[in-house]
Amino acid sequence: MMPRVSRSPVIAFLLYLLLVSSEAQTAAPAAQAPEQIPDAPAPQAVRSLNIHTPANLRIPHSRNPFDAYAPSTVPEPDLANSPRIEHLIREGKLYISLQDAIALALENNIDLAIARYNLPIADTDILRTKAGASFRGVNTGVVQGTPGGGVGGFGTGAPGAGAGGTTGGAGGAGAGAAGLVQSTLGIGTVVPSFDPTVSATSGVEHLTQPLANLQIYGVPQLHLNTTVANFNYLQAFPTGASFNFEVDNNRQTTNSIYGSLSPQLGAYYRVTFQQQLLAGFGTAPNLRYLRIARNNKKISDIAFKSQVVATVTQIANIYWDLVSAYEEERVNEQSFAFAQQSLDNAKKQLQLEAVPAMDVLRAEAEVAKRDQDLTVAKTNLQLQESLIKNALTRNLDDPTLESIAVVPTDRLDVAENGPQKQLPELISQALLDRPELSESQIDLQNRQISRQAAKNALLPTLAVVGFYGGTGLAGEPNPYYYTTNNTILPTDFGGAFTNAFNNSSPDYFVGVNLNIPIRNRVAKADQYRSELEYRQAELRMQQLKKQIRIEVRNAQYALQQGQARVQAAGKARDLAEKTFTIMQKEQALGAGSSFQTLTAQRDLAVAELDLVNATTAYQKSKLELERATGTTLEDNGIQIQDAVNGTAP
Repeated sequence: MMPRVSRSPVIAFLLYLLLVSSEAQTAAPAAQAPEQIPDAPAPQAVRSLNIHTPANLRIPHSRNPFDAYAPSTVPEPDLANSPRIEHLIREGKLYISLQDAIALALENNIDLAIARYNLPIADTDILRTKAGASFRGVNTGVVQGTPGGGVGGFGTGAPGAGAGGTTGGAGGAGAGAAGLVQSTLGIGTVVPSFDPTVSATSGVEHLTQPLANLQIYGVPQLHLNTTVANFNYLQAFPTGASFNFEVDNNRQTTNSIYGSLSPQLGAYYRVTFQQQLLAGFGTAPNLRYLRIARNNKKISDIAFKSQVVATVTQIANIYWDLVSAYEEERVNEQSFAFAQQSLDNAKKQLQLEAVPAMDVLRAEAEVAKRDQDLTVAKTNLQLQESLIKNALTRNLDDPTLESIAVVPTDRLDVAENGPQKQLPELISQALLDRPELSESQIDLQNRQISRQAAKNALLPTLAVVGFYGGTGLAGEPNPYYYTTNNTILPTDFGGAFTNAFNNSSPDYFVGVNLNIPIRNRVAKADQYRSELEYRQAELRMQQLKKQIRIEVRNAQYALQQGQARVQAAGKARDLAEKTFTIMQKEQALGAGSSFQTLTAQRDLAVAELDLVNATTAYQKSKLELERATGTTLEDNGIQIQDAVNGTAP
């Protein structure tokens, strides 16, 4: 009965290990929903985008266990333009609509290509936090390196500071007094590694030691040969438990005549278990890194959506600038042609002495002025063509593509698309769909996780510790030492192992470790700072809501003002056209002068340019309202996964 009873501690340890492992596996999927803190309101749920990382950027997975020790490589970026652009070239010109421009941007725009890398970067944080390591944070900034059109009040440059947008993002550090300011996000007790660690030590040692007398070892010079082969397995679990299994083996031979065994074989094993009971107890503090990393993955997905919105808005702005430049060149060409024709007619009339020389001089001055305006319009059009080609391609190495003319097929208009939404409806839509607000809500969830972990870290450290082991001995009796051998020992390692594990020589311990930090000022400061940062984040979200309301109001007012400006400019253009027609008729009847007709045509050209500018501003105000209300992707028929994959329907 004794051997059977003595085995129970080992069985109990193994059963508990299986229990802890199953609990950790069931706890991990639930890590996405952090526990609620009683004294804090739960943040609103955020709709998941269900974004899947592009296949060529996903972290490689293999069933081969040795792949864990081999480096993984990321394929080089594809710098070839998508085939769509070749299909839009006809008769040496690139004919492009707004939808074509958006589709090409989804496929080729470099800003989007840079932002796509943030998705697998967020996946690496999840992978490392599954092993218990801390998260590194994700970039949430908008990459705006495509020149040509600002978004949300930004200029033509990039508001971010490097690849991925900004240097400070979710889970990162910000700049402040004394350099970098570290947040309490993720604060708490030390999280051990959940990946098992196996270590082995093996070696041979030879020791030769001169001796001063023969009393201890019976020889003038001791020769000692030692061979060791030790093995250790260590693993921690999300419950705050840790398990350690170690096996030590040694073989020793000596020339001492007083050695009882030569060789002497020893085997020893120990199973150690430890469970935290206060600080570091449970999955809440030990899985906080993983839960925050999963939330940061959601933030990364939302940030990519913000990138797509910003890029689409920017491309649309560039497109309408191109249309405006195209119309301005047309108007200035007509104006220059009319001025040139008026000059030719004035010269002919001067030869017939029908008009004074002053009329010819005025006509020449007008031609020079309109030639200058036409040159400015042409160069501006060329610039806009370069900007849109740069925005819609991965490279411009092809000289033909770089020099090809771009013809926009959409025209400026103010067509009504049905009844306009009222301001309260627009604000409600913005508060539901704006990516920044979703990011702020997830950030509150992360800070709530940190608050809970900081509270747990205030507690003393109390752990229950137990170990169970055994020792085995074997070897050949030394004939110089034993004249008669009454002790029966095995002579090989198999016998030593049997003695170690048959509980004939047990070694066990059960106890507790208690560590109480006096005053506890570090943990107290971190805990209170986490409370302050949480409340600060709440105010930040409230500020963001107010800012969104103002942006929506401003965008709607700008749209209404744009409509009024277009109507006024249209009426002015119609009046200028009627005036010009009257002047032409009067000149044909001999009642008016060519200079008056030329002036009326110039007024007509100015009125047409004013209408072009007003209509362009109106189109851009529509884009800004879409951005402010968060409906840019929906209104343009864009699926976020298509943008992730770099494809367009």
